[in-house]
Amino acid sequence: MRKALVVIDMQNDFIDGALGSPQAQAIVPNVVEKIKAYQKSGDAIIFTRDTHQQNYLQTQEGQNLPVPHCIEGTPGWHIADAIASSVHLPSCPIFDKGGFGSLELAQYLRQENYDEIELVGLVSSICVISNALLIKAHLPETKILVDAACTAGVTDEDYTASLCVMKMCHIHLLNA
Repeated sequence: MRKALVVIDMQNDFIDGALGSPQAQAIVPNVVEKIKAYQKSGDAIIFTRDTHQQNYLQTQEGQNLPVPHCIEGTPGWHIADAIASSVHLPSCPIFDKGGFGSLELAQYLRQENYDEIELVGLVSSICVISNALLIKAHLPETKILVDAACTAGVTDEDYTASLCVMKMCHIHLLNA
């Protein structure tokens, strides 16, 4: 069985930077353990990285979320050290994305023909759900999972709502 772990936006700005939260900080050890488990079993590990430019505040997202974050090349844009040090990052595919979800990621996963794809990372109610739904749309017969212990929302309410929506769309929830 071919399996892949997709680590969504585990970047400094989402953990302890501009949009960081105690909930995001709390999942870091869980994500590290998940990465180690996938490495041990020899399964694929893929990353996404939220990537914005200096004109972020002039974009539609910037007008709706006026907090500059993940500006390419800044410390907040980088994958957190705890995550990056748990894997040989240069050997992993990384999908830079300027929006919530990555069509390129979904197309790549379809091309690679994985039997099971698990998502972890941040933020559950924005980028995790967007990518999970894009992947499900591209791969309707592939088992898609999200580990609730390895994701966090902006608020408890949006975290719970995002898990509910993903479950209704036949995305399997672990540790929920």
